[in-house]
Amino acid sequence: MPTLVIGTRNYSSWSLRPWLLLRHFGIPFDEHRLVLDTPAFAAEIGRWSPTRRVPVLHDDGLVVWDSLAICEYANERWLGGRGWPADLRARAMARAAAAEMHSGFTALRGQLPMHVRRKPDRYRWDDAAQRDIDRVQQLWRELRAAHGAGGEFLCGEFGIVDAMFAPIAWRFLGYGVEMDANAARYVEALMALPAMREWRAASEAETEGSPGTDALVRG
Repeated sequence: MPTLVIGTRNYSSWSLRPWLLLRHFGIPFDEHRLVLDTPAFAAEIGRWSPTRRVPVLHDDGLVVWDSLAICEYANERWLGGRGWPADLRARAMARAAAAEMHSGFTALRGQLPMHVRRKPDRYRWDDAAQRDIDRVQQLWRELRAAHGAGGEFLCGEFGIVDAMFAPIAWRFLGYGVEMDANAARYVEALMALPAMREWRAASEAETEGSPGTDALVRG
């Protein structure tokens, strides 16, 4: 079976993305978890990943690094194209949104890092992060309005674009981000996925922390 190397679940937003896609679609894989920001991670990651980052997928001698690249590989290798919408226009919008998530929203990612177990408190973010938050919700409204009629997700059925935005749901909930009705419904649909529930349960069982992240987001 392929092996997916991931980081600590509570913090590793990039690991969640391909893990969620594989698990949701029932693709069998072995999982190898490395605890972020530890000497053990530094000692071991080099034999798994050419970038020394997670996630990374190993499949029959092939090494695929980067979350979106792993999702694309899984889509071609196991999903027969089901990871993207069948409709050309929906597929183009979904890919553009996924790419924007992959390369953008730096203020949101930096100031509201994923912390699955976090509860809202007095911690707040600046205007740049709020602009990212507003843009995310705008994207969600546009995708749902144009292509979401067939289901609860951004383009109807769950796919790669939803896997790419799944960590944002944890961020919005954990930091108490104000959401419009569309965003709230979408986050609820993500949280109802069995794979998301599995990730959360495993995260809650983790005992490791991340001093840098924990200090940053302390209210």
